[in-house]
Amino acid sequence: ADFSDHSRGVGFFTFVAATGVVAAQLIVISNDFLSAKILWYLGAGLWLIFMYGIFCALTVKRDKPDLAEGINGGWLVAVVGTQSLCVVGCLAPPELGVGKEGSLTIMLALWLCGGMLYIWLISLIFYRYTFFKFRPSDLMPPYWINMGAMAISTLAGSMLIQRATDSPLLLSILPFLKGFTLWYWATATWWIPLMVLLAIWRHGIMRFPLSYNQGYWGLVFPLGMYTACTFQLGRTIDSALISAIPRGFIYVSVLIWSVTFLGLLRRLVSILVKSYRGIEGGV
Repeated sequence: ADFSDHSRGVGFFTFVAATGVVAAQLIVISNDFLSAKILWYLGAGLWLIFMYGIFCALTVKRDKPDLAEGINGGWLVAVVGTQSLCVVGCLAPPELGVGKEGSLTIMLALWLCGGMLYIWLISLIFYRYTFFKFRPSDLMPPYWINMGAMAISTLAGSMLIQRATDSPLLLSILPFLKGFTLWYWATATWWIPLMVLLAIWRHGIMRFPLSYNQGYWGLVFPLGMYTACTFQLGRTIDSALISAIPRGFIYVSVLIWSVTFLGLLRRLVSILVKSYRGIEGGV
C-alpha cells in the first residue's frame, strides 16, 4: 500500500540514500572498503526494487491525486538515492564482473539517470509552484531537497571527474563531465535564495508557526550536502572562488543542524514529561 501511495512511496528511497551516506563515511573515516562495497550492493538492490516497484505501482494505480496534492520536494529523494550509489561506487568501485573501468561506466550511467530523473520531477514541482494555489502549509521543509538533489549530483560528478584517469571513457568526456557538474552546482546554488525568500514569506509574512517536526531534517541534509559538494567541486576543478564558499557555509549547516537537533531534544523531553504526568495521574 505504501509503495503505491503518492505521499509515502518515494520515502523508501531514504533507505538507499542513508546506506550510501554510511558507506561513503566508512571509506572516508576508516578506509573500510569491504563494508562500503557490501553496503553498495545492499543499496543497489534496494534501488532496483524501489525505482521500478514504486514508479510502476504509481503508474498503474487506479485512483490518483491531482498534481497539487500528489507532488512535493520529497519526490527528489529518488534522485538523491541514485546519486548516492554513484558517489560510493566512485570511492570504491564494486566487483561487478566488468572490471574497474566497467564499474565506472555504470556509475556514469547512474549519474546521468539521476540527472534525467531530476529534470522530469523538478519540472512537475516547479509547475506545481507557479500554477497552483500555494499555501504556507504547503511549503514543507523537504522542498529543500530541490537543492539537495542537485548538490549530491554535483558531488557525484566531482567523484567521476576525480576517477577519470581510471577510465578511457570518462577521460574522453571530461569536458562534458566538468560542464554538467558545474551546471548541477549552479542549479543547486540558484535554489538557495529562492527557498530562503519563501521561508521568510511563510514564517515572517504569513505568520506560519515555526515549530519542530521531523521534516526539518529534510532541510539539514541539503545544506550539509551543498557544503560537501562545493568543497569537492572547488578542489576538483581548482577554483579558488568555489573553494571559498564552503569555508563560510559550513557554519550555516552546523547552525541549522544544531537548531534542529535542539528542537528534537525539546520534543523528546516534552513527550517524556507528558508520559510521566500521565503515569503519575493514573497512579
